[in-house]
Amino acid sequence: MNNVNRAILALVTTSALATSAFAATESSYERLQSARGSVEALSVTLENMGADVDSSVNLNGAYTNEQKTSAYQAKHAELQAQFNELHAQSAE
Repeated sequence: MNNVNRAILALVTTSALATSAFAATESSYERLQSARGSVEALSVTLENMGADVDSSVNLNGAYTNEQKTSAYQAKHAELQAQFNELHAQSAE
């Protein structure tokens, strides 16, 4: 039984390390697409909750994918705060 537990532990550890290695190789373009998708999804959720949503992202001056990703992450944080506020109001 101990050998089975060790084998399972080794498999889980290997799997976790492999997953983190693949995650570390995500390109800047993929991070940008993920951030953009997060903003779009949260915008749709807020609209479905009846909120007025400004999902536009100001990319003026953002030339690299990292700068654009940062702009989308800032918009996501803004929308998340709006979601949290709306959710708290509906819970009352």
